[in-house]
Amino acid sequence: MALNMTKIAFRVPNLPALARRLEDMGPDAKITTRYCPKRADEMVGGSLFWIIDHALVGRTPIRGFRQREEDGRWEVQLEPRLIPVHPRPKRAHQGWRYLAAGDAPRDLAEGEDIGEMLPGRLMGKLQKLGLI
Repeated sequence: MALNMTKIAFRVPNLPALARRLEDMGPDAKITTRYCPKRADEMVGGSLFWIIDHALVGRTPIRGFRQREEDGRWEVQLEPRLIPVHPRPKRAHQGWRYLAAGDAPRDLAEGEDIGEMLPGRLMGKLQKLGLI
């Protein structure tokens, strides 16, 4: 089973804005990082899970990794689409983190509507209280 990663969707206010950003990138959708993940081979075929407002809200499949010649940074090559997932609280962090497939939230079914999404911090507190 493929390994996933999590990353904050920097300066993205909501899921539709993130979907537009990925679509605007076109077939060359990518993010850059200073270092190649040590487990990069395990991550091809996995997904990058996006964090917005302290919650995992969507994922983008990872196609591969490539080092840029001009500055040595690494590109995480992505499919230019966003797959909504069942929101789950996730603390903010710098850079990216690994996420095992068993710990990843499930995809939303076609046409499944979760209604208005609660902020991640509030979801986390409600979850600790056993209310969601």
